[in-house]
Amino acid sequence: MDLEYKKSIVSYYDATRLDYRILWFGKKNRSVHFGYYDHEVKTHHEALLNLNKIMALKAEVKNGDIILDAGCGQGGSTVWLAENYNVKVSGITLVPHQVEKAKKHARKSKAHNNVNFFEQDYTNTDFPDESFSVIWACESMCHEQEKINFYKEAFRLLKPGGRLICADYFRTERPLNNSGEKLLHEWLNGWSIKDIDTLNEHQKNAQLTGFTHFKIEDITQNTRPSLQHLHSMSSKLWRLGQFLKRIGIRNKINHNNHFASIKQFEALENNLWFYGLLSLKKE
Repeated sequence: MDLEYKKSIVSYYDATRLDYRILWFGKKNRSVHFGYYDHEVKTHHEALLNLNKIMALKAEVKNGDIILDAGCGQGGSTVWLAENYNVKVSGITLVPHQVEKAKKHARKSKAHNNVNFFEQDYTNTDFPDESFSVIWACESMCHEQEKINFYKEAFRLLKPGGRLICADYFRTERPLNNSGEKLLHEWLNGWSIKDIDTLNEHQKNAQLTGFTHFKIEDITQNTRPSLQHLHSMSSKLWRLGQFLKRIGIRNKINHNNHFASIKQFEALENNLWFYGLLSLKKE
């Protein structure tokens, strides 16, 4: 990941931190991801926590695991894992303010001794080989320009028998038609994402780096209510957002993030991408 792109990701999360705080987080929930709805879930915040539960089940997280939360945001999933399992978890992010927020969040948890946070690039960490039994990536791999770089580092860091679990966005094909590519990138550009890969591209990269047991589950229907919730809020607030941009209260990054939050669901409705849960193993 080149330096300028890293800076754009940091700038994006710096500029939108208030948006997440007001519109997405709960008092005890700092999840920078979408929610998973099933028969047990009734609220937005329950759904956010439920995605952690589903990912943990798919990754077969168990007591004693040593976990890397690769792209941890403000530490929501990191702390959740340590609170719900007897595990050690390291969270890494490119964004300095997220490290500080995550540490502050963790200090309020009974599991604070089992978590650590670092400012690191998940494609080039300073952890020794075979440091982790699980690598967790929740809506974070999308930010990497060349997804194979993520897989290479994940494979290096996993112990034999280790598992990689990834919840993320997958394009339905490459290339889309011109209008499809335009709509897709109206979303991605606003969230500082260069591009997303197809399922076949992910599978090829995973196999090239040595992973086996490649499994993908399309969970779009479970996440759709959460995606639609963001779209509904963003659409209702669009005219206000335009006004705030004109008078200088909202900057270009905020405005583009707001626009992208509308376009993401439009791209979904046009079958340009799907939300998937990807699991892999290292033999």
